[in-house]
Amino acid sequence: MRGVLERMHRARRPALHTLTPAQARAAYEAGAGVLEVPRAELPRIEDLRIPARDGHALPARLYAPSAGQGLPALLYLHGGGFTVGSIETHDVLCRELARLSGAMVVSLDYRLAPEYRFPTAAHDAWDALAWLAAQAERLGADRTRLAVGGDSAGGTLAAVCAIEARDAGLPLALQLLIYPGTTAHQDTPSHATFAHGLVLEAQAIDWFFGHYVPTRSQREDWRFAPLRAPDVEGVAPAWVGLAECDPLVDEGIDYADKLRAAGVAVDLEIYRGVTHEFIKMGRAIPEARQAHADAAAALRRAFGLVLE
Repeated sequence: MRGVLERMHRARRPALHTLTPAQARAAYEAGAGVLEVPRAELPRIEDLRIPARDGHALPARLYAPSAGQGLPALLYLHGGGFTVGSIETHDVLCRELARLSGAMVVSLDYRLAPEYRFPTAAHDAWDALAWLAAQAERLGADRTRLAVGGDSAGGTLAAVCAIEARDAGLPLALQLLIYPGTTAHQDTPSHATFAHGLVLEAQAIDWFFGHYVPTRSQREDWRFAPLRAPDVEGVAPAWVGLAECDPLVDEGIDYADKLRAAGVAVDLEIYRGVTHEFIKMGRAIPEARQAHADAAAALRRAFGLVLE
């Protein structure tokens, strides 16, 4: 991990928070695959359009590890602080999750800030999950075996979707939360400890959230900060994967504790010595490949697939 950080420092690329949102998206896209594992070939990859509640057509991509019908399905929500990131930046990760789990993965391009501020991303994520449930049979998926997951901001959206699914009576097999953001004001001790020099900087967090949730009342809404949710009893079981050297690690632990206190089954993994974004560094970081395998195993268990 230290070697990766040193190479990043030597590259002297401008920090995302010093760029415009459009420039930051292009920079994040350009660097997204540099440290990824090789791109897995899958028998079925299909680009989709998912209707949002306001009529907007949301791009999505379906990854299937086989041509069979009745596959369990994961809706995947990418990270990027609600401001950057896309289907393309998380293409390799979604391929790995599909390949290793045996499940279909549907990756969503929800709308980004500042063009679309809170709660648009949360609305888009829920609309996509409800659509996936309604269209499962047509897509070759099993409506009775659905999960939602994501990393960073996408983990936040996945946690929100799990609460909304419970409220809507939509059973989910799992919520897959990879270093999710869950707190309202980024004031846990790990935000201070890991504020600088470890991929996700405090200034970047302020920049991301300044675009997405500019007001205090928005930050205290549970659809941005799931730790503020009044009740999480009865939500889907969770697999929570965290990075030890990450500003978000404390709030990830806090959310796992909140779920457990409500009687929700939680599998918590903290990957030692790695930073935010590590799961997309499989070429350089063995822990990333381990996290791929662990997340896929959690999906297989939740979906009742035989573990090899």
